[in-house]
Amino acid sequence: MSKILVAYFSPSGTTAKIAKSLAYAADADIYEIRPEKPYSHADLNWTNNQSRSAVEMNDLSARPELADKDADIAAYDKILLGFPIWWYVAPRIINTFLESYDLTGKDIILFATSGGSGFGKTAELLAPSCPGANLIEGKILNGAFSAKALKDWVASL
Repeated sequence: MSKILVAYFSPSGTTAKIAKSLAYAADADIYEIRPEKPYSHADLNWTNNQSRSAVEMNDLSARPELADKDADIAAYDKILLGFPIWWYVAPRIINTFLESYDLTGKDIILFATSGGSGFGKTAELLAPSCPGANLIEGKILNGAFSAKALKDWVASL
């Protein structure tokens, strides 16, 4: 059996709930991807073109700083990588996370929360940030999922 890490970014707490349930169901370790500067409510206001999240998402080269880079990535075969969907893709901090580690040979399975959209071009835009990894578009995990449903999904990977 491969060793699994659930790594997630959750500025509002929504993705964290799913990530914790997923880690429990998969008997996996968990790691929170935290920005050096936490996002405020105003930073997350997607209707304001000047909000921090909007500015970052409008700049493909934006790479928000991480609070730490101490995930023991080498210890894992599979990484379930979770985040909210912002503007139909992953937040730029996910690129920062991926670019901070050698992910060669790792299976990276994406999961996300979303207010209504799917993955869009998420996998395509993240792939250059993790060369040598096997990047897999997983699931949008909104709402309540049973531990069995999550365990079955992980077993199918």
